[in-house]
Amino acid sequence: MAKGILYCMTTVVPGLVKIGKCGEDKFESRMYNLERNGYSNVVGLKRHFAIEVGNYDEKETLLDDIFGKSRVPNTELFALDIDLVVQLLSSFDGKQIYPDPRNESKEEVFKKATRERVVKANWEKIPDGIYHLSEIKKGFGAVEATMRVEDGLFVVEKGSICAPVKGGWMPEVRKNAIIEDNILQEDIECNSPSTAGWIPLGAANNGWVIWKNDDGESIDIYRNKDEEE
Repeated sequence: MAKGILYCMTTVVPGLVKIGKCGEDKFESRMYNLERNGYSNVVGLKRHFAIEVGNYDEKETLLDDIFGKSRVPNTELFALDIDLVVQLLSSFDGKQIYPDPRNESKEEVFKKATRERVVKANWEKIPDGIYHLSEIKKGFGAVEATMRVEDGLFVVEKGSICAPVKGGWMPEVRKNAIIEDNILQEDIECNSPSTAGWIPLGAANNGWVIWKNDDGESIDIYRNKDEEE
């Protein structure tokens, strides 16, 4: 029974993932090459989950059969929710290679992916349209921003007034945002309302609360609407 590693990676393109396989002793070199050089003109690849399994050729064929309709032709790229891929891979019998199982077990990875899919299902309840953020940030002043929800993406619009980040960690999307004189110079695509909130606020936030519709209601109303009905 031939053993090998099945893996999935995120890319710089939201909703586009790479699924692949490699020999037991090739994982680190394969990840190093893909993370440095990209794949099929797509860059920003980052390892997300990997598992060593038996009959890995057959299991890769199974993945192709399941996800084939989402494949970018002639590549190992798929238009998929990464957490759906992780749910399937982590359900296989085998030895988890990444992330380190000493830090996060296969069962914990599966549960986390399942929770993330529930969260994303809630995001899909937010109607396409324009939403607003208006806050007074201590030591800075007025923060004003507009977010456009469009096809599952949360786009912070150019011209939003952004507060500076006061040290510490920040998501890559905020780190790479072009902000001059506290004004956002380009539209920024984000994968969640809270990540979108990082752009103008420069700090951790609850995206369900800070973004509001034209009636001044927090977008949390869309998450709770089904429960009320």
